[in-house]
Amino acid sequence: MSVVADATTTSAPGITRRGSSWPARLDLLQSGSGLLLALFMWVHMLFVSSILLGNDAMWVVARFFEGYFVLGRRLPWLVSLLVAVVCALFITHAALAVRKFPASYAAHRAFRVHMVGMHHEDTTLWYWQVITGFALFFLASLHLGTMLTRPDRIGPYESADRVWSDMMWPVYLIMLFVVELHAGVGLYRLALKWGWFAGADPQRARRRLRTLKWSMTVFFVALGLATLAAYVRIGIAHADRYGEHYAPAWVAAPAQ
Repeated sequence: MSVVADATTTSAPGITRRGSSWPARLDLLQSGSGLLLALFMWVHMLFVSSILLGNDAMWVVARFFEGYFVLGRRLPWLVSLLVAVVCALFITHAALAVRKFPASYAAHRAFRVHMVGMHHEDTTLWYWQVITGFALFFLASLHLGTMLTRPDRIGPYESADRVWSDMMWPVYLIMLFVVELHAGVGLYRLALKWGWFAGADPQRARRRLRTLKWSMTVFFVALGLATLAAYVRIGIAHADRYGEHYAPAWVAAPAQ
């Protein structure tokens, strides 16, 4: 049966009333947008961590998204276009997810009482997903706004200046833990909700998914910390040349 099939309810003996399918449709859209954002976040982390391979590697990745290697020149607005798509997806997902947040302090307190009393790990994970999702309203919006309006400031020196000289490293440090926890829990709950990898033993599959979730979270947090440390190191060394753009020697050198 389709997840968006119309539900039926019985309001009186012999009378069947067709229910709205929109809650199911919105839930499916929320799941899809969350999946795309989580996968984008992981891919984004891998691209950003190219700084660990050296300044030239990060420069190549940044210029790739500007069309440099195809068009022969930098077009930062292409990055802005990509960020705008991500922003639209982020806003859509946030608007759909907030429907399930506790709507009042009394509802939040009641949920907390039940959560503490049940000692149910998945319920606790959902609560932390709500907390981290609320934090991302502000943290991710700040980062996306910067990338949308200043796409030209992406590169080994440019990004390091933003991290260190512009004092964005505390924001990125907090956002690293928040977004990795939120995305990891989100993907875990999606797999449970839609029965992915369920197999013949659902309980065994749940345990495996938990192990995979925490393993991926630890991996990406460790990768993010190493990446942030690399940008801080470069930013400290480059602080007296703030605003200088990086270019590899093989690009800066005149043609022979």
